[in-house]
Amino acid sequence: MSRMFPLLVICLAASALPLRSDSESRQPCAGKSGQSRVSSISRSDTAMQIQYLEIVTHDVDAVCAAYSAMFGAQFGKPDAGLGNARTAALPGGALVGVRAPLRESEEPVVRPYWLVGDIEAALAKAAESGAVIAHPALKIPGQGTFAIYIQGGIQHGLWQR
Repeated sequence: MSRMFPLLVICLAASALPLRSDSESRQPCAGKSGQSRVSSISRSDTAMQIQYLEIVTHDVDAVCAAYSAMFGAQFGKPDAGLGNARTAALPGGALVGVRAPLRESEEPVVRPYWLVGDIEAALAKAAESGAVIAHPALKIPGQGTFAIYIQGGIQHGLWQR
């Protein structure tokens, strides 16, 4: 079961996409006061879109094999620019990357990186909402710019092309 947990999380996350951020379909996230604490990350974006879905696991080969068997995903060789993640294409041009922890203290995690038009503005909005910035914006040559924040005990990623 522990090996299947990341697969379950991905399947559940994928079944919920695309999420709309317009006022008709968005349900605000209410804080203790009952008022919305979360505002749109980018008001010009009409839908939340994952650019990169990162899976950190101690068993890269098993996760890649399971996705290949279930979905026909074809994973490439480790990409040094993405922490030696083996990547496969997702519909719409996004990627899923499966990699081993980069340091001994890094725990397995499933981290979506949401596509944003302005990563600095999105990080500022996350911080205003009480998030802790875990990794500031960093450009990866040929890939884009990413950042990580923690909110509600969960790691969230942002990605700007």
